[in-house]
Amino acid sequence: QVQLVESGGGLVQAGGSLRLSCAVSGSAFSSNAMGWYRQAPGSQRELVAFIRSGSLTTYADSVKGRFTISRDNAKNTMYLQMNNLKPEDTAVYYCYVDWKVRDYWGQGTQVTVSS
Repeated sequence: QVQLVESGGGLVQAGGSLRLSCAVSGSAFSSNAMGWYRQAPGSQRELVAFIRSGSLTTYADSVKGRFTISRDNAKNTMYLQMNNLKPEDTAVYYCYVDWKVRDYWGQGTQVTVSS
């Protein structure tokens, strides 16, 4: 059974930083396609950052230069380093893994940025 467990969310002032973690169980971490999405109240879930084939990264325009996605294969964990946070980054953040033609999602972690 594949499980994704996120951590690291919280309340931070504008300009601050947070690092989200996503621990992925079992062999699903071998996936070449994983990433982070977010959903703000009243909005659709949107892509934040994606990593393919271990090192090819894609970012939403709104977070380029501020967020960095990475993975630690030794720890089966994916990260999202978020710097210079803005109030518009406030959302529930979800990690995602595409494994054997199935989508897996974490439970979500709340990030709130105060102005």
